[in-house]
Amino acid sequence: MGSERILVVDDEPYVRTVIAAMLERSDYEPVMAASGQEALERVSKEAPFDLILSDIMMQGLDGIALLEQVRKLQTDVPVVVVTAVHDIGVAVSAMRRGAYDYLLKPFEREQLLGVVRRALDYRKLVQQNAMYRQKLEELVTARTEMLRQAMADLEQSYDITLEALGDALDLKDAETEGHSKRVTAYTMALAQEMDLTPAQISVISRGAFLHDIGKMAIPDAILLKPGRLTAEEQMIMRKHCERGYEMLRKIPYLQEPAEIVFSHQEHYDGSGYPRGLRGEEIPLGARIFAVADTLDAITSDRPYRRAQSFEQARKEIARCAGTQFDPYVVEVYLSMGTRIWEELRREISRQSRFSPFSFALER
Repeated sequence: MGSERILVVDDEPYVRTVIAAMLERSDYEPVMAASGQEALERVSKEAPFDLILSDIMMQGLDGIALLEQVRKLQTDVPVVVVTAVHDIGVAVSAMRRGAYDYLLKPFEREQLLGVVRRALDYRKLVQQNAMYRQKLEELVTARTEMLRQAMADLEQSYDITLEALGDALDLKDAETEGHSKRVTAYTMALAQEMDLTPAQISVISRGAFLHDIGKMAIPDAILLKPGRLTAEEQMIMRKHCERGYEMLRKIPYLQEPAEIVFSHQEHYDGSGYPRGLRGEEIPLGARIFAVADTLDAITSDRPYRRAQSFEQARKEIARCAGTQFDPYVVEVYLSMGTRIWEELRREISRQSRFSPFSFALER
């Protein structure tokens, strides 16, 4: 027991005075209200009460109406209704509406104090549960953030590993140095223009960056051959799609990118390889990549020709819409003009440690 504030509501002065006196002798702090309306005003304007003791049968705003209003203002304060013996049905109805307990007139001091103690103990329990729930929610939020950060750190470490693989491939095939980063940036710019989700773009970026990873399994004599490949050598070279897929598909977070690696040489009309997929049978990421890959191939130097302009690449890609490329992806690409691709290429060339994956987050 202590200084708990208890609002005593009764329109009979004698009754509320007696109740207040009983409470004061037990070290409670009673506050009296002569009507339901006065009680409602006190609840609205004063500091929260620890308990409300209210008569049911009052002129104007009765105990039931007061109970309903109190529930809207202070949801956790217990309300004990006080009523005559013949009003027991009304008291039970009040409890169904949210009253904590009822007290029948006439009552003894110990009956009153017993109900008050139980009601105050109940309020403390409710408050403790609320505090526990709040702390639990804060803990869950904190742990969730820790898990999110751990996943982000893990994902970043994965991407750093992927960049190292890409750099290793560039060292092996100097002819296409920087190609993986450029084509990844181009692919992601297209994907973002198509309003794909960050999760989709993340998958597509990894598939684009690793598209040629299977070439690490191709013999150097074929991969680095300066002249034209024989028909047999071309067949071996074409296996890099499947080799790359087999290398990646067993890694859980690369299973979806592996499908793009497997399909990156497919053509929209079904004339590509290795499976002759057509149309939407080809993963969307691979269809986007196909445009980005051709864009980089045309605008980069090759042993057999000099790099062509982005405007020339634009014309060639437009010409192949519906055959080599998905017409919709081409439409999106054409809507973006040529400046964005020129700026991306300059940015990648300027930054020795350009990360295509961080590019996805910054755009």
